[in-house]
Amino acid sequence: MTLTGTVTPDRPLIVVALPEEAAHLDTPFPVLLTGVGKVCATLAVSRVLAAGVLPSEIVNLGTAGALRAGLSGIHEISRVVQHDFDTVTIRALTGRTFGGPLELAGAGPVLATGDVFVSDPVLRAALAEQADLVDMEGYAVAAAAAAYGVPVRMIKQVSDEADGGAVISWAESVDACARILAAWLTDWQRAAGVR
Repeated sequence: MTLTGTVTPDRPLIVVALPEEAAHLDTPFPVLLTGVGKVCATLAVSRVLAAGVLPSEIVNLGTAGALRAGLSGIHEISRVVQHDFDTVTIRALTGRTFGGPLELAGAGPVLATGDVFVSDPVLRAALAEQADLVDMEGYAVAAAAAAYGVPVRMIKQVSDEADGGAVISWAESVDACARILAAWLTDWQRAAGVR
């Protein structure tokens, strides 16, 4: 976990998993690098929010695999689910719901989050039944923010097809994805009157 800048209640906190994804960011806002996976993301976001000063919102930027052919570009997520947590069985066992879907303000696709880098076509097809994109941190960021009442805006750039070539595709495309995410942030800041 690395936090650059100071969290204040009048500014958003930018949350990104890896330095490669944040390589081209130019922002006056604080940036939190969480590390990879749900545990790292949960711990990093919770640690910053528990320090006592809450940001106006969290903007989560990152890459994601496409679960559907032809899905590309940058997207604002509308809903995030965990694909590696069995909510149905846990509800049957306990009578309570844990880890259910989280609704976000975006109007875009559904994101499935799990601690698996999806590169298996069979898993990809199964996940495509419930989501459009897949990543490894989104749900954790949204859940930690929700626990503290902080709104989340989640922006994901498609980096790969979440198939057999995903590992190579991600490595080859991450820098271009980071540039697109940085451009989105610059445009968003400009629209908000931030320089």
